[in-house]
Amino acid sequence: MNKIIEIQGMSCIKCVALIKEVLSEVKGIESIKSVELGKAVVVPNNNFDENEIKKILSEEEFEVISIINE
Repeated sequence: MNKIIEIQGMSCIKCVALIKEVLSEVKGIESIKSVELGKAVVVPNNNFDENEIKKILSEEEFEVISIINE
C-alpha cells in the first residue's frame, strides 16, 4: 500500500527535486511514485519509519504534516 506524505514548505520545482533526492536515500522507501508541491507518494518497504521520514525532511527545513495510506 502506498503512503502519501503531506509536506509543508515546498514552494518551487527545486523543492520537488530536493524531496525526490532525499526520499530516494531513505532505506524504508522501496520507490517514489510521485512528488509534487505539497506531497509525495511513496511505496514503503518493511523498514518504513514515519519518524525517520519526519526527521530527515525537517533537517532539510520541510515539515511533514501527515503520512497516510493511499
